[in-house]
Amino acid sequence: MTSQTQTQLSYEVRTYGCQMNVHDSERLTGLLEGAGYVPGVTGSADIVVFNTCAVRENADNKLYGNLGQLYTQKLENPNLQIAVGGCLAQKDRDVILAKAPWVDVVFGTHNIGSLPTLLERARHNHEAQVEILDSLETFPSDLPTKRDSTYAAWVSISVGCNNTCTFCIVPSLRGKEKDRRPGEILAEIKALVAEGVVEITLLGQNVNSYGVEFGDKGAFAKLLRACGEIEGLERVRFTSPHPAAFTDDVIEAMAETHNVMPQLHMPLQSGSDRILKEMRRSYRSDKYLGILERVRNAMPFAAITTDIIVGFPGETEQDFLETMRVVEESRFTVAYTYQYSKRPGTPAADLADQIPKEVVQERYERLLALVNASALRENQLQLGREVEVLVINEGRKDDATNRMSGRAHDFRLVHFEIPEGAERPRPGDMVTVKVTQAAPYHLLADDTSVYSLRRTRAGDAWDAAEAASCAVPASAPSEGAKPSVSLGLPTLRKSGH
Repeated sequence: MTSQTQTQLSYEVRTYGCQMNVHDSERLTGLLEGAGYVPGVTGSADIVVFNTCAVRENADNKLYGNLGQLYTQKLENPNLQIAVGGCLAQKDRDVILAKAPWVDVVFGTHNIGSLPTLLERARHNHEAQVEILDSLETFPSDLPTKRDSTYAAWVSISVGCNNTCTFCIVPSLRGKEKDRRPGEILAEIKALVAEGVVEITLLGQNVNSYGVEFGDKGAFAKLLRACGEIEGLERVRFTSPHPAAFTDDVIEAMAETHNVMPQLHMPLQSGSDRILKEMRRSYRSDKYLGILERVRNAMPFAAITTDIIVGFPGETEQDFLETMRVVEESRFTVAYTYQYSKRPGTPAADLADQIPKEVVQERYERLLALVNASALRENQLQLGREVEVLVINEGRKDDATNRMSGRAHDFRLVHFEIPEGAERPRPGDMVTVKVTQAAPYHLLADDTSVYSLRRTRAGDAWDAAEAASCAVPASAPSEGAKPSVSLGLPTLRKSGH
C-alpha cells in the first residue's frame, strides 16, 4: 500500500473546446476528487489534466505549446503527472507521446472514467499509460461530478453524432449517437434541483435528434415538456440542435412549456446552398430562414444565435455574399464566426480550391462587422424593458462598480446596478431590472428605481457552498429550503518518501 503523509495530491483541469468538453471536465473533476485528490493552484498542482478539442488547428498548437511549457516543470519535479484526454487525445493517440514523451497518461473521449486508475498505474509502473477505446465505456452522466456552479448545470442527453459534415472531425472521435433514456435524464434533473439548481442545459452533439436510438422521433419535444413538470426548475435551455432535424413539435414545446427559455442556438455554417451541399449539411438557406420565422412567430422575443464558417474550400465571393444575406435576414443576437480550419481526417481537408488566408481574413472581417451591427440592433430593441436576471458568479467590472451580472431569460448578459442600501443578491438569486443601455454583446440596467430581488434556493446553495469552503455559518435559507447533507470521503495523499 502507498504510505501517506499530511499533504494531499492536488490537481488542475484545463479545458478547451465546446460545452461537451466543459461538461466532461466536471466529470473528470468529480472522478479526481472521488479518488481523493484536491483542487490545486494553477501552475503548482501535482497533476495537470488537459481536456482537449480537435475541431480547429490552433487547438493542436495550443496543447503542444502548453505541454512544452510543462517540460521544464517536469524536469524540476519528476513527480508531476500530466494527463491528456478529450477529442485531440482520441485523434492523436500515440502521437502525443511521440511529440511530448514527458506526458504520463493519454485517454480518450470514451473512457474518461479510467483517469484515476491510469494515473495510479503510471505512478506505480513509472511508465506512460495510453488507453483509447473506440466505443463508449460508461455514459458520462453515470460518473461522479463536481460542478463549478451551484445554480446551473449541464445535463447530457446524448453523446456522439450520426451526421457526416465534411468539415467536422467530431463524429469520428465521439462515435455514433447514443441516447440516454428519458427516465434517467429526468431523474438527474430532479436530483440537481434538489441540490439547489434552478437552470439546466440539455446537452448533445445534436440534441433534437434525441430519440433516434430508441425509435421515438418526438422524444426531444416530449423531454422538454416533461422538464416543465419538475417543481423548482425555473429555466431550461439546450444546445446544439441541427436545422435538418428541427421540427415544429419542438418549437411548440418551447413556446408552451413555461420554463423552456426563449433562446435558440441554431448553427448556420453557411448561407450558400452550394456550400451547404459541399459541407453535407442536409438543409438549405430557405429551410433555415423558415425555422427562424416559425420560432419568432411562436416566441416573438426569442434570441437566436448561430455558428458560421468563413472560407470553406471552393467558397466564391457570391457564396460569401449569400451568407451575408442570410445573416442580415436572420437578425442574430450572437454569431460565433470561424475561419475554416483544415482538419486532417475530414473530407473537406482533401477538397480542391482551398481559399487563400488573406481572402478568408478579409471576408471574416466583413462578416464580423455585420454580425456586430446585427447584435447591437437586436439589443437596442431591449431598451426600456424590464427583465428577470439570474445572477451569476462572474464579471470583471463588479468589484470596481456597484454592478453585478446575470443572464436574462433569453440568455442575454445583463450588468445591473444595485441601489444604495439594497440587499446584495447571491449567485443563483433572481433580480428584476430595467434595461437602460445596449451594446452588441451585453445590456446595462442602471435605473435603480426599478429593482427587485427574489432570493432562491439556488442562492441558498451558493451560501452553503461558500460556508463549507470558508468554515463559516451560512446565512438564513430561503423559505422552504431543505438542509444539505455532506459525506466524508477517504483521501489520497502524497508518498512520504
